[in-house]
Amino acid sequence: MINRPAPNLFARGSWAEVKRIGDVLRTETTGGVLLLAAAVLALAWANSPWSGGYHTVSSVKLGPAAWHLDLTLAEWAADGLLAIFFFVAGLELKREFVSGDLRDPRRAALPVAAAIGGMAVPAAAYVAVNASTAHGSLAGWAVPTATDIAFALAVLGVISTHLPAALRTFLLALAVVDDLLAIMVIALFYTASLSLVPLLLAVLPLAAFGILVQRRVRSWWVLLPLAATTWALVHASGVHATVAGVLLAFTVPVLRRAEGPGPGLAEHFEHRWRPVSAAFAVPVFAFFAAGVSVTAGGGFGAALRDGVTVGIVVGLVLGKPIGIIASTWLVQRFTRARLADGLSWWDVSGLGLLAGVGFTVSLLIGELAFGMGSVRDGNAKVGILFGSLAASVLAAVVLRVRDAHYRRLCAEETVDDDADGVPDVYQRSVA
Repeated sequence: MINRPAPNLFARGSWAEVKRIGDVLRTETTGGVLLLAAAVLALAWANSPWSGGYHTVSSVKLGPAAWHLDLTLAEWAADGLLAIFFFVAGLELKREFVSGDLRDPRRAALPVAAAIGGMAVPAAAYVAVNASTAHGSLAGWAVPTATDIAFALAVLGVISTHLPAALRTFLLALAVVDDLLAIMVIALFYTASLSLVPLLLAVLPLAAFGILVQRRVRSWWVLLPLAATTWALVHASGVHATVAGVLLAFTVPVLRRAEGPGPGLAEHFEHRWRPVSAAFAVPVFAFFAAGVSVTAGGGFGAALRDGVTVGIVVGLVLGKPIGIIASTWLVQRFTRARLADGLSWWDVSGLGLLAGVGFTVSLLIGELAFGMGSVRDGNAKVGILFGSLAASVLAAVVLRVRDAHYRRLCAEETVDDDADGVPDVYQRSVA
């Protein structure tokens, strides 16, 4: 029997993967800054003397009523624009597991386990806080389970840490798996009613889209109507329309044909749509979702004392890091893995706290759980904003303490003595 060496947790990946992840993170960090700006603008407007204008704009209806698409601007942002976000997340997830470093099951086990633990523990914490509260509060159990990668990376960019490439890759992979699990939760637990006819009809344009992309068709005037039709039918079925974005993404091939030059179709679509998602779709959704009045429903103090708010804050600030740290420890315990050289459990703790920055998907789940504009939805938004702020501050403290260590690791990774464009550390044999 061949004794394999124990795998390293957070081991350095391939240079191609690290370079690609770096490009992704730059886009997401920029999007995170826009997301933060949109949320601040919405909060300021919703709590200003001109708050009526904010709510008037949010409630403007557009779309054909005959097709049940006469939605408000806020609903278009949640149902329509977030479908783009989940399309990009689906492409990223498929690429990671087909051609990325996570195609190796040993490397994929950690972010998958961490994502599961990082959802299960916050959900349990929320339920524990709200077990004895008023009826209806438990519907928000999934609100603190999501990680907002754009917001988290914006926080990371602001504190200017030199996070090692392997940890940045892990954070992105965890968030992408987290997004997939969140969309499954939305589809399974937040579908109030289901109409089978439109759902079955949605298979037709979805299949046509899949056949065309498998044949490497890129023409937007052919694919976009099929994608829009799939989205509209899924929306009419009662399943949240963002599910259509993930389903469409999963049909796109990752690997290019042997004889064809250039990137694969998934990479091509991701390159085209990620800026739209990060710079437009998510910030616009944040603008319409984050505008909660702190004086409504008894004021900010009453909101902070509400079980919904407390449960979300506890889930994000404590549940997320505990779930991720515990899952990482379990992977280490049962796979004989160990942390890569130079890393410590403080790094895992910092990532766990950073994963507690929940925003985009948390706001969406809050609206689905409690109803857009309800008192509990407002309390959920307060909890999301307060919990994300607290998690980001704590993460900044931990990562600042580790900053000197990160600088040393980053300096090692950028040495290129042979001037071939690839850092020397990626050309060495790594056990």
